[in-house]
Amino acid sequence: MKVLVTGVKGQLGHDVVNELTKRNHEAIGVDIEEMDITDYSSVESGIKKANPDAVIHCAAWTAVDAAEDVDNQEKVHLVNATGTKHIATLCKELDIKLMYLSTDYVFDGQGTEPWQPDCKDYNPLNVYGKSKLEGELAVAELLKKYFIVRIAWVFGNNGNNFIKTMLKIGKSHDTLTVVSDQIGTPTYTYDLARLLVDMIETDKYGNYHATNEGGFISWYDFAKEIFHQAAALGFSEYSEERLTVSPVTTAEYGISKAARPYNSRLDKSKLIDQGFTPLPTWKDALNRYLTEIL
Repeated sequence: MKVLVTGVKGQLGHDVVNELTKRNHEAIGVDIEEMDITDYSSVESGIKKANPDAVIHCAAWTAVDAAEDVDNQEKVHLVNATGTKHIATLCKELDIKLMYLSTDYVFDGQGTEPWQPDCKDYNPLNVYGKSKLEGELAVAELLKKYFIVRIAWVFGNNGNNFIKTMLKIGKSHDTLTVVSDQIGTPTYTYDLARLLVDMIETDKYGNYHATNEGGFISWYDFAKEIFHQAAALGFSEYSEERLTVSPVTTAEYGISKAARPYNSRLDKSKLIDQGFTPLPTWKDALNRYLTEIL
């Protein structure tokens, strides 16, 4: 199978291309230099030249706070909404199946119940979430052969993420405060890439949620486990004796430019119902990741 992957320079796109190649699929990774998704003619020539059997659309504007800046909002919309519509339009014309990577941010994060993949109670809190939802709606409106896969709390080798930030700050501070009232589950791009390729090899289309297993946690819980595992690997600067991590509420931490959802719990049971293998636990994923980057 020949698969075009957008956003190859990002954490997820990089791992998806590697996974496709590992399975002897022909992977064509593109980024803005090869195919500017905000430009319809660029998308048209890029997809027609590649002539793929499927597109996995990972490219996105993901700088959530920067998206709130007035000067950036039009560009965010162009990338996440218009760009996705361009790709979906070409996939419809050429009868190519499309996988679109979306986010828990399409919901408002209220309550404590996990969000169902086919829930239509969208109410994004910020510019990023609104733009990703527009992308979702364009895909669902234009295509029948599509996967919309919502993910959350992503970390991988090829880019910045919460783990790298914590490790960096933890080295230079002896006390940290981390938000404890935003709840979700981390997602390791290496594990996610395996699942996405499993999915694209089928025609089990629809909306899905995908994160690592192991239950729901707060960012505070995640930070504590990052430092615990890093110390266990021999990095004493992250030990409890040297580094104190305290929980705070979102309100206490201070207002960021973009409002964050409190409830990022995603129900993943549809994956099992459709016969897909769930991701490993987030603690296992964290251990493998730290072993690789430390």
